[in-house]
Amino acid sequence: MPRWGLLVEQNLGFGGQRRVWSGGVVDHVDGTREEALEVLRQRAEEYRPVHPTSPKRRRLYRERDGFVLVLDGAWQSFHCRFTVIEQLYDSAESKPVPQPEAVPRPPDAREPEQDPRPEPGHPLRPAPMPPTTPASAPAEPRAWDAGVPEVPSWLNRDRPS
Repeated sequence: MPRWGLLVEQNLGFGGQRRVWSGGVVDHVDGTREEALEVLRQRAEEYRPVHPTSPKRRRLYRERDGFVLVLDGAWQSFHCRFTVIEQLYDSAESKPVPQPEAVPRPPDAREPEQDPRPEPGHPLRPAPMPPTTPASAPAEPRAWDAGVPEVPSWLNRDRPS
């Protein structure tokens, strides 16, 4: 059975320039998406956000994945977004969240390309280092060199000291 996170996003901080949009998971629901949406609706109806401290009016709207709470304060309006999000894994838990069973591929299907992103807790192996040339080997001219010295003569570093 899937696990759903109940995400709440709102403005935190004071003043026009110091506010930040911040979000956090306030609870989890094990069950169907519809059950999670019902719990989220109850949370949204009861929620007391940071701004405004004394709302004059509260309006709750439903959207596809959750709700938006609009609060009118003394001078301006604020809003909070409530969203149902499916938890795929949690690194703090010892066992992964169960996923739906994979659909078998037809026998003539190609192998999927490997995803270059590592699995959680399994970093990518470093790429092999290119072979190095010994210091005594003559350096090959570089295409970008164009005959420009590393230290220009106008720095007066081309004469012996």
